[in-house]
Parts: sequence; C-alpha cells; structure tokens
Amino acid sequence: MALRGSAVVLMGKNTMMRKAIRGHLETNPNLEKLLPHIVRNVGFVFTNEDLVEIRDKLLANKKKAPARAGALAPCPVTIPAQNTGLGPEKTSFFQALQIPTKISRGTIEIVNDVSLMKEGDKVGASEATLLNMLNVSPFTYGLVVQQVFDQGTVFDPKVLDITDDDLVKCFQDGLANIAAVCLSIGYPTVVSVPHSIVNGFRNLLALAAVTDITFKEAETLKEYLADPSKFAVAAAPVAAAAAPKEEAKKVEEEEEESDEDFGMGLFD
Repeated sequence: MALRGSAVVLMGKNTMMRKAIRGHLETNPNLEKLLPHIVRNVGFVFTNEDLVEIRDKLLANKKKAPARAGALAPCPVTIPAQNTGLGPEKTSFFQALQIPTKISRGTIEIVNDVSLMKEGDKVGASEATLLNMLNVSPFTYGLVVQQVFDQGTVFDPKVLDITDDDLVKCFQDGLANIAAVCLSIGYPTVVSVPHSIVNGFRNLLALAAVTDITFKEAETLKEYLADPSKFAVAAAPVAAAAAPKEEAKKVEEEEEESDEDFGMGLFD
C-alpha cells in the first residue's frame, strides 16, 4: 500500500521470471545481468521514482512475528526486567533457562535484563515457548533489497547511501595521494605543482634569511630578523584585546565567590 503510485512489486516463480527476462534480451541485452541474481525467494520492484525513497519504504514496512523453534534469530533478543504476570507454578521453567526471578505479589518477576539469544543463533524450543508466554514478538520480517538495477548496471544497495560529500571526500583523498606520490618521486602534476612552488618558496626564504640576497617577499622576514622587537609590536594589539576578556572573567569569578560568602548562614 505504501508503494502504490510510485512502484510495483512483482513476485513469481524463478523459472518463469528467467523465461520472461530471456524473452526481452533481444531488445535489451543488459537484462541478462539480472539472471544470476534470480535465486531463492526473490522478487522485483519496478519504479521510475527516486531509488533511495523506494528503498526506505520497502525497509520501513515490516511485520512483527513470534519466535519459532528452529529458526535463526535475525536480531539479538533481550528480555527486560519485568513482572511477567505468570503464577509461581512457572518458576521451574525460568530456572531451567537460568533466568533470575522472584515472587512478587503472587506472580513471577524477572529481576535483571536477560540476553536470551544473539543474532544468528538458532531459536530453541524453550526460548520460543518463553517468548510466546510473555507475548513477545521479537522478530520482524519484510522485504530486503539485495541488488539494484539501474540504466543497465547491477550494483549493491549500499551505493544508494553514498552522498555528494562522500564523493568529494574520496576525490580529495585521491588528489592528496597523487600529490604525495608525485612529490616523493619528483614528477610534477597539476595537483603537486602548487606544493612544489610553496616548498620552493620556503627554500628561497631560508636562503635569503642567511645570505645578503633579497627580494620583495623576503624583505619583511629580514626586517623581523634584524629587529626582533617588531614581534612584540605585532603581538601587542592581540594581547591588548585579550586582556579585557581576562579581566572580565576574573571579575565574574570574584563576584561568584563573594555571592557564595554572603549566602552562608550564621551557623554554617
């Protein structure tokens, strides 16, 4: 119902679906990529809408189901501490499962949270019986997206979670790796040339600092080296701006301390 108007779910026998796909291979050869994935209990979802939205709707619609003996747990199951409402005659059943209980007001109460099973564990008859007695349906069942077919390509549904930021980050990481390799082997490229220029400029400044050679960009450096007091002059405005903030902070701390003193009682 959630997919009405945006997608169509088609289920059928695997042999029939394969035959239908082979009948369209002449007009669309890319459909052959779907054949290896038609195994077990699968179906198709056809849509022209945004794939991420359709995927989210499919995963959001699930149905609760009780635990059945012999099934594999699709998720971990934990029974919280609670009053079960069961009579004392069921105490031995909980003891067999090593679940700590106590009798409270004539009913069995589970004292602590109990991890009953982990994901992938086989559900035993005792565990299934206990969950049914507590009216707990811990499992959910629904459709799972296994593969995505779009514009002739079959890919993993995890690709749908890739955002533009992820692509930009991967691209930047690739550029950084290329620049590092190029700088290491001395091979200039578009991504490494800016770093090479900066490194070369640093070397020029270093040479100018220890020799009489000078150029426009090195004049400021030579002035600082000749008169270190200019560092203090440059840092003075920053220190002056920071001083009022420190003084205001000290005043606030003194006010808080004085307030605490006045707040004391006569007999404190």
